[in-house]
Amino acid sequence: MAKSKTPAKRARRAEANRIRNKAQKSRLKTTIRKYEATIKEVNVDAAGDNLQQAISLIDKSVSKGIMHKNTAARRKSKLAKKFNQINAQ
Repeated sequence: MAKSKTPAKRARRAEANRIRNKAQKSRLKTTIRKYEATIKEVNVDAAGDNLQQAISLIDKSVSKGIMHKNTAARRKSKLAKKFNQINAQ
């Protein structure tokens, strides 16, 4: 543990940020899993709603610095591609 006040505060803030980031990532992964489950069921309406939620969470994670913007773009593209494939059927 840090000896002076400033490094101690940085350690506390880093831990708080780590917990917050972990919760956000977990929430995002859960939403994506839910979306992929609706894709497998070929439920277009539910998949569309879940896609919008997933894209929203991805964008929020980019704005909060949890995810890089190129990673987010790649993931959104991949999710949209899956949706377009079931929507075309």
